[in-house]
Amino acid sequence: MTEREPAVDGAPLREFTDPAYMPLCASLSQVRASIDRLDGDIVRLIAERAMYVKDAARFKRDAFQVRAPARQAEVFEKAIGLAREHNRGFENLEQVVEKTYRAMVAAFIENEQLYFNFMVPTGDRNDQNSR
Repeated sequence: MTEREPAVDGAPLREFTDPAYMPLCASLSQVRASIDRLDGDIVRLIAERAMYVKDAARFKRDAFQVRAPARQAEVFEKAIGLAREHNRGFENLEQVVEKTYRAMVAAFIENEQLYFNFMVPTGDRNDQNSR
């Protein structure tokens, strides 16, 4: 038997045994269209978050403040709590959200550090302008 992608418009091939589970879509193509729609929203929100991360660099004094480990812990705990609050029956959602946030925050910190490295302290800029 050769491996191949599933048919997108066929009937479901498996079913959940949990009587509380309510199917969301009639076909895999509907599932994928919904995921694509959500991905558009997610990426738009990540792009918006990115601009706040960039802006945050203006308020940091050094690399430790860019990393802000206490703030990271706060963000992870909040995300895990939100996962708990919004979970509608996806096992291990908290772990998925935590891993996603850890990867996202690490990437944002790496980029914020790049912005930080190319910025000048406001006092230096003002001193240079008065010369």
